[in-house]
Amino acid sequence: MSAPAIPLSGRSVAAILATSVVGVLAFFWPMLAPQGSAVLAHASDAPFLFGLLVPLLLVVTMSLLGDGAMGAKAVALLGLLAATAAALRTIGAGFAGLEPIWIVIVLGGYALGAGFGFVLGPVCIVASALLTGGIGPWLPFQMIGAAWVGLGAGLLAGRLPTRAEIPLLTAYSVVAAVTYGWLLNLWFWPTTTNLPEALAFDPTADWTENFQHWLAFNLTTSMGYDVPRAVVTALLVLTLGARVLASLRRVSRVAAFDATPAFVEAA
Repeated sequence: MSAPAIPLSGRSVAAILATSVVGVLAFFWPMLAPQGSAVLAHASDAPFLFGLLVPLLLVVTMSLLGDGAMGAKAVALLGLLAATAAALRTIGAGFAGLEPIWIVIVLGGYALGAGFGFVLGPVCIVASALLTGGIGPWLPFQMIGAAWVGLGAGLLAGRLPTRAEIPLLTAYSVVAAVTYGWLLNLWFWPTTTNLPEALAFDPTADWTENFQHWLAFNLTTSMGYDVPRAVVTALLVLTLGARVLASLRRVSRVAAFDATPAFVEAA
């Protein structure tokens, strides 16, 4: 197993955990808020308020830079993979869930480590959004969702049997693609109007009932996007995964991210 491109320090882990906690609150606040809470009265403002996730993600990146863990080679590789993801996103531009960028996030995170995957996900999303014009109140939610996908792939590194590596990564890609789509629905579902009662968010109901409504909403309206995303990502990982991983690992070995410079006094 190659050295991670971005070794995680205690401060970096704390920043990732803090960002993830805010991310969970950003997605699930409608179910976590008490019934009849004043928070629910400002439901239409919540997506914009949780746009604070963007600077938090930048704080994570800056903390990694500040630790000296994210060197020039890691930054260069991050830029290269983000540019690749942005180019891939133009192929489908998110139409009907056709989003080949996830192979970059999944395999990049798996080959280069959890810290790199957590940074790679949102950077790919922002780069591709700038290229395709996909900037809006949904962007922070896409960023944190992609960060989790890259982080999850990175946490699998070194834990999968070599012979089953690609099939298990394919399975992870399917689960991650569907979960990402379902989470993204939470940024607009609570404020969506004219839905059938069984699919709509009810501010007077408890979280268990709203959770059931959310699941029904996903199964009824979202699978037309989530299934194609999962299928495209799985097929790409299954067919190209071995070669892409070999290339990324070769780059990682050549870059020698864990090398420590030694200074010798001149004769």
